[in-house]
Amino acid sequence: MDILIGAIDIGATKVAVTVADASGPLAKVTQPTAKSGTVDTLSKQVLALMGEACAKAEVDPTSLTAVGVSSCGPFVRSEGKICLSSPNICGGLANRGDFPNNWLVVPLQQPLEQRYGRVVIHNDCVAALHGERMFGAVIDEPNCVYVTWSTGVGFGLCVDGNLLMGKQGNAGHAGHMLMEPEGTTRCGCGNLGDLESLISGMNISRGLPLDTPALFAAARNGDPAALASVNAAATWLGRALYNLVVTLDTKVFMIGGSVWQHHGDWLAPVVQKEIDARFPTLTKGVVVMEPGLGALVADIGALSLVMPSDWLQDWRNRQPWRKSVHLPN
Repeated sequence: MDILIGAIDIGATKVAVTVADASGPLAKVTQPTAKSGTVDTLSKQVLALMGEACAKAEVDPTSLTAVGVSSCGPFVRSEGKICLSSPNICGGLANRGDFPNNWLVVPLQQPLEQRYGRVVIHNDCVAALHGERMFGAVIDEPNCVYVTWSTGVGFGLCVDGNLLMGKQGNAGHAGHMLMEPEGTTRCGCGNLGDLESLISGMNISRGLPLDTPALFAAARNGDPAALASVNAAATWLGRALYNLVVTLDTKVFMIGGSVWQHHGDWLAPVVQKEIDARFPTLTKGVVVMEPGLGALVADIGALSLVMPSDWLQDWRNRQPWRKSVHLPN
């Protein structure tokens, strides 16, 4: 019988589920991330989407041998099982009043393992970096960082060929590093003045009466206030990357996420300048680049967590994930 695996990508904006066999991805479905209802609403959504993906692929969901999960974090453990405590999903963490729930912790591992025996869960940036190191832009690079700039801001860290995990699997939550102690913009975690509070897709307008797409459109059209806001955000990100360079002695930053996917073409020089302008002994040769897997990095990253080793070389040769761009949702 053919081996079937599943991938779940949980973000603050959407959930994507993919089913694959040795030939490549077979089906993919997406939905906006559930953020209202009971605390198990999200896990129920994920299970339902997996059922839909299997139906589209015309496979039996019970035949899945393993499921890889790429999820925004942080994670906490309850009775030894991984749960989500994400400030961009759980409205009870900061009590900002702009979320339709008061969740603090969302169950994840336990309900998935009840349905599927083998479940591997990693932070979305760690999973993305895992995928990039298997199939993307840094297969042979032992010192690299994956960055997502989207609804939230996160990092996956690799030093000397080792992906860093941490005591709870939360290594890389540098989006919550303190950047502006006197800041007035609040992050979903409750912090004032951390990186995510300054540049995330939810906060980047910094008081301007514009949502994120309108802000970037105005900036591209030369609006001074919008342009200043966007340039400030790119500058903050560049400074955060500099901090990681001098901490980890890394070489490559791959940046993804919706903000960068749409605007990295003109923000990259601002970010790179903030790295290059300081301490050349440590920063010389450090580069910012696009992920090799592009917009599919989270999906392929999740699949890579549970992929049989004998698929690896064939997938590298054929790059079957490219067809998943055309899979109907």
